[in-house]
Amino acid sequence: MDAMGLLALGESTLRLTIPLLCACLAGLWSERSGVIDIGLEGKLLIAAFAAAAASYATGSAYWGLLAGIGASTLFALVHGFASISQRGNQIVSGVAINMLAAGLTAVIGNAWYGQGGRTPPLEGDQRFLALFDVSDQSRIVQVLFGQSFLVYLALLLVPLTWYVLAKTRFGLRLRAVGEKPAAVDTAGISVTGLRYSAVIIAGVFCGIGGAFIGTALSAGFLPGMTAGKGFIALAALIFAKWRAWPALGACLLFGFLEALSIRLQGVDIPGLGEMPVQAIQALPYAMTVILLAGFVGRAIPPRAAGQPYVKER
Repeated sequence: MDAMGLLALGESTLRLTIPLLCACLAGLWSERSGVIDIGLEGKLLIAAFAAAAASYATGSAYWGLLAGIGASTLFALVHGFASISQRGNQIVSGVAINMLAAGLTAVIGNAWYGQGGRTPPLEGDQRFLALFDVSDQSRIVQVLFGQSFLVYLALLLVPLTWYVLAKTRFGLRLRAVGEKPAAVDTAGISVTGLRYSAVIIAGVFCGIGGAFIGTALSAGFLPGMTAGKGFIALAALIFAKWRAWPALGACLLFGFLEALSIRLQGVDIPGLGEMPVQAIQALPYAMTVILLAGFVGRAIPPRAAGQPYVKER
């Protein structure tokens, strides 16, 4: 592969990393507060649909972004109500969110547009295109500065998440809720309020990731277009041991594997010949299993994750 091919692979890796990164950081916020979020996939999917539909209706990708964030946050609140207020099983609630999003997007999309659940193609201002016009610059400049607004926003979320969780009082309390909620409650701090705050932040982050999928990575919505990205983000979160900067590295790794799987389709591999498309497409998911099998035993989640808190009387 020549230099231009490597730059193209790097650009593809960056773009494919963004939705994984947003979902991974969303899971980080939620699980640091003690709420397991299996519903990342569903929130990404509903946000992608809402963003594409709103962008098409209004002619503005920014309204689509707000719609995606709103839809994802609504689903996050449903998950929060079930798992925090009603003390339901957080795994079951997350699975229900995924199933609800898959069904709603297909049914509503087909009812509105009659295209098998797809939205009409987005064009011009309906999409998040390159923030800076660097088409006449070198290829490396295009890779670094020719990305959409959401790419830079998502990357900015990494240091922001690290700083808030590690350096602020709110972050310290949030992490304490995920470890020993009874101690936080004894100090007079609302465990419920902190967990809802984390769930809402997770909804916003998933909304950004979903909007990127529907209005930047693709020119519209397709049923099931998230293709397991929420679950890969969960794997990246475990691989990163629930930390912000390692989460960026893990998402870049999975984004690279997905970009590589696209580049390898139809390529003759020495000694193996042309690999079947199905085998190439399965590469990111196979590596997910391999990496988790090697690292999941060493990753220790927040102690209170998955445990509903019942206030002692």
